[in-house]
Amino acid sequence: MVSKNVDQNDFKTASPKYWVGLIITHLLIPLVLLISGWDLGWWQGWLYSVLIVTAGIGSRVWAEKRHPGLLAERGKYNKAQDVKSWDKVLSPLMAVSMSFPLMIVAGLDHHFGWSIVFPAWLVILGFILIVLGYTFAGWALVENRFFSSVVRIQTDRGHVVCDSGPYRVVRHPGYAGNILALPGIVLALGSVWTIIPVIVALIIAVIRTILEDKTLQQELPGYRDYMRRVRYRLIPGIF
Repeated sequence: MVSKNVDQNDFKTASPKYWVGLIITHLLIPLVLLISGWDLGWWQGWLYSVLIVTAGIGSRVWAEKRHPGLLAERGKYNKAQDVKSWDKVLSPLMAVSMSFPLMIVAGLDHHFGWSIVFPAWLVILGFILIVLGYTFAGWALVENRFFSSVVRIQTDRGHVVCDSGPYRVVRHPGYAGNILALPGIVLALGSVWTIIPVIVALIIAVIRTILEDKTLQQELPGYRDYMRRVRYRLIPGIF
């Protein structure tokens, strides 16, 4: 439940400036990929572009419709006073590491032919992983009205533990979904060299997950009880 002294209807909705920035960002990601690949006939690049734009914008439209004010919270970035100091570095670093470096390397790999041609079944498997990953991450965003872009305890928004939907599977499904999509990008775009930025992005994501989980344990009421019900942070049975 949300604290009684917090009225969900009082939350500000995302500004037009936020939506413009969101759209531009999600168009820039595929644009960087396609320019780096420099091949209008690269169907994998075009298909991935459609997926990232649909997932990135569509999930946020759905989330804002379900939880008005969520995107205004996400739009604060590092402006909120109570953002953890370490997340002022890790939040933008994670956002960048999971997007532009992957696109640049995968695109250049395709353009210059650095990798061998992947068999069709591997490419298809890659797109399946991407769809599953982005769907799981989008579900987490839509399910959790406190899904901020930075790590902070949102006392001003009546912050409580979210334990429904994908949060019944792992404690950080947003991260888990995006991590699942990483090997999918390698396979779908047929780029062995993209493994390098994928590993970097994975390391950053795991470090942020550990620090965020520790913060929630220490500062969010009810989180320790939630941990006893959902034991794993990212991968059921493993981590």
